[in-house]
Amino acid sequence: MTLEKARELITAQLAFGGGYNRNAVRLILGEVQREHGQAAGDRLIVELGLEEAFGLRPGDDFSRVGR
Repeated sequence: MTLEKARELITAQLAFGGGYNRNAVRLILGEVQREHGQAAGDRLIVELGLEEAFGLRPGDDFSRVGR
């Protein structure tokens, strides 16, 4: 998955909010971290305000989510 596609999908999940959407974002971040590394996932968390929206913090490891 490209970082642009991940950004698009996460933005859509942010529009809905809620617990299921938090899990969807965790799955997306897991794929990003596996393909592009921890730093790419951390950048998306900061850029999209995922700590405020879903409590997801930079440095959290999502690479095993969904596996």
